[in-house]
Amino acid sequence: MSAHPQAESRGRSPRPPEGGEVALTFDDGPDPLWTPRVLEALDAAGARATFFVIVPRARRAAGLLREMLARGHEVALHCTEHVRHTETSRERVVRDTAEGLAGLRDLGVEPALWRPPWGALAPWTREVAEGFGLALCLWSADTHDWRGDPARRMLLEVAPALRPGAVVLMHDGLGPGARRSGCRQTVELVAPLVARIRAAGCEPAPAGEIAAKGRLR
Repeated sequence: MSAHPQAESRGRSPRPPEGGEVALTFDDGPDPLWTPRVLEALDAAGARATFFVIVPRARRAAGLLREMLARGHEVALHCTEHVRHTETSRERVVRDTAEGLAGLRDLGVEPALWRPPWGALAPWTREVAEGFGLALCLWSADTHDWRGDPARRMLLEVAPALRPGAVVLMHDGLGPGARRSGCRQTVELVAPLVARIRAAGCEPAPAGEIAAKGRLR
């Protein structure tokens, strides 16, 4: 769905198993400390993901965006300012989204997906998304990693939802409301999460690729 080419990652097979695909998604980055570690963990697991970025952070870490794309990941829009749509005006969100898209285009990214902050949708959010040519992408499996839970507990919570078309929510940055001081447990979650997805007969993939096939839940 994205206009930018997705690079084939080193050593990864482009053919998913017959069981389907599961989207690994990360919000609130890029973070100069934790995003590189998440990328390394994804590389080690041979998995690709979607990163919903906060645009001012992306501007400050443009090299990380290039690295995401070079490794075959998808970059999508989260926001410019992390504010719930249900607590602000439509006009403010339109300005926020326009600014965010312009900022990502300056960095060479033309996103196709949008995840509003906290996944909070106002009655007009879908209309705004359509106006910008964006598809909304929420989630069906929440790790609640912002709480700082250990990786093992997070895996147990999301395991029942790991089926074809599932979307797993994680964070590679510390956003508003985070109760943890870092993303170490999210980094440690990547390998066992990917292993559990494959044990279920699925393969991790960027959300946009799954959505393009009409298989996203």
